[in-house]
Amino acid sequence: MAHPRMYEDGDRWLARVRELCARLPEAVEFESHGRPNFRAGSRRVFAIYGSGPDHPHALIVRVDPEDAPGLRSDPRFFVPAYYPDRLALDVDGADIDWTEIAELLEAAYRTVASARMIRALEASPD
Repeated sequence: MAHPRMYEDGDRWLARVRELCARLPEAVEFESHGRPNFRAGSRRVFAIYGSGPDHPHALIVRVDPEDAPGLRSDPRFFVPAYYPDRLALDVDGADIDWTEIAELLEAAYRTVASARMIRALEASPD
């Protein structure tokens, strides 16, 4: 059974997330369970956009275990449903720091990317 699409392509916050993910070597977007997912090449998912009806503009990311305690203590972050090993942050506000979001995405990407992809990331001028 196909899942209904849970986002709109014209979503401006999703556009920002897509732009940031596109900077990561071999990052691929695909739809799963009605939501945009981002993975490193054919490797595992590092980010998901949207976390149910209460958080349609949340960014769910994998978290480096060393960073997890600090992020979990930040009240902006929450544990999303169905992903107890990840954290989420709503990105639909004027006070969102997109540099911080880029750093979160890069850190999440590094948790699943191959050594070759990480070398390419570190060699990129961005």
